Amino acid sequence: MATKRYYVTTAIPYVNGPPHVGHALEFVQTDALARYHRRTGEDTYFLTGSDDNSLKNVRAAEDEGIPVGDLVSRNTDSFVELDRVLDISYDQFIRTSVDERHRQGAQRLWRAVQESGDLYEQVYAGLYCLSCEQFYEPDELVDGLCPEHFIAPERVEETNYFFRLSRYQDQLEQLISSGQYRIIPDQRRNEVLSFIRSGLRDFSVSRSQERARGWGIPVPGDETQVMYVWFDALSNYITALGYATDGELYRRYWVENDCRVHVIGKGITRFHAVYWPAMLLSAGVPLPHVLFVHGYYTVEGRRIGKSMGNAIDPVALARRYGSEALRYFCLGATPSTGDTDFSMDSFESRYNADLANDLGNLLNRTVSMIGRYRDGVVPEAPHPDRDHAMLVEQARALPELIAGCMEEYDFPAALAQIWRVVGEANRYVERQAPWRLARPAVGTDEIDTAAKLDSVLNTLTQVLRLVALELEPFLPRTSAAILAQLGCDSDSSDNVAGLRVSTPQPLFPRLEVGVAEQ
Repeated sequence: MATKRYYVTTAIPYVNGPPHVGHALEFVQTDALARYHRRTGEDTYFLTGSDDNSLKNVRAAEDEGIPVGDLVSRNTDSFVELDRVLDISYDQFIRTSVDERHRQGAQRLWRAVQESGDLYEQVYAGLYCLSCEQFYEPDELVDGLCPEHFIAPERVEETNYFFRLSRYQDQLEQLISSGQYRIIPDQRRNEVLSFIRSGLRDFSVSRSQERARGWGIPVPGDETQVMYVWFDALSNYITALGYATDGELYRRYWVENDCRVHVIGKGITRFHAVYWPAMLLSAGVPLPHVLFVHGYYTVEGRRIGKSMGNAIDPVALARRYGSEALRYFCLGATPSTGDTDFSMDSFESRYNADLANDLGNLLNRTVSMIGRYRDGVVPEAPHPDRDHAMLVEQARALPELIAGCMEEYDFPAALAQIWRVVGEANRYVERQAPWRLARPAVGTDEIDTAAKLDSVLNTLTQVLRLVALELEPFLPRTSAAILAQLGCDSDSSDNVAGLRVSTPQPLFPRLEVGVAEQ
């Protein structure tokens, strides 16, 4: 049977400034999906990159008095560094301003849409939000401000090319309402369907060279225009695979693949749920299958963002607390699709409770006791009782439980399954009290007591090994560290007896209360 394929992408962020913690959320979620599907044996390809061609980048460069190319290169480097720090396992990082395959592919897509009769020229005047790179109708504004960035849009009038979005209204409604194009969560799907049913308007897909300052991908056959950044940026999902030349990666992971997934933030849902599939329908290109839409991090109820002035540096967080702590907060302590208020108090609280106390302490106790009581070698389990067997079976049930969570893109639920087993293992330690078994009271059967201790230590090692294996997509360094301290690796057998544990090393040193304020 052919290996199942899985293609997953992040949105490509504007690089008018450095990344904030909201970018880390999306990158880590997407990385967990890619790692999970690789682990299940699927042929997986993970794409990320940078959106270099926006007018926002042009304005930011003008404000700094530097060439646009210099600004986007510098800021892209900061996104690449974030990916490195967080162990983001992408297969390709595309840059839309320098990748020749992208330029060729975007222009091929333009020609395909043009040949379908879906492009026309029109003089247009409208309200344009630079931060969104989007025109708004007056009734879409909130007190005259962009509903996403709360800034006043500019009034723009120029001749543009327009895409006949209205032609695809009925087809889009059917694709989304039927689930053929699945939008997660239901709230976002319902919002998209409401938007479609209210009546789709054609939208502008080009900008004048003058307003774009000559920055962007030229419109084929018209040197006075560059492509609207969203027409350009959305195409990266196929141009990176070699759409321009019908390349092998494009055939393998887009055309001949039954699972094409985009991971995005809620602010760009309309572009991905309406504009992008309509463009693909026009061009005769297969559509994505899943659009997973996550929420925002907020600070005191306000969205985190560069333009909001409340950005939190994820690289600094990762360097201070460890990349795995940030990954855990993004995946285990943040609802997959809802907004979450980000505070250092909540971050540190989850670090100490879940990582240092629950998981870290369990590993430290287990490895220390094996070292102290059995000279560092995991013993056989001669007489496992019902308590031992139930705990091991709970750990062995994790793959199926996590699979159900990942099918629904519910990362906190997946990690909650793992932490449920970790919690049971900690309670098991308290019930069994191995430190008492190691020093039996006078008059007890020392042979029987020693056998019970062997069974406890063996059981804890089995459970920790299984927990480590299931943690890999979410906390890859932690997974590897647990296995290393147990003296095994991901290919080791279920029989843990005879493993030689290492000297215990704290996975997550406990934080002092109030360290964030120091």
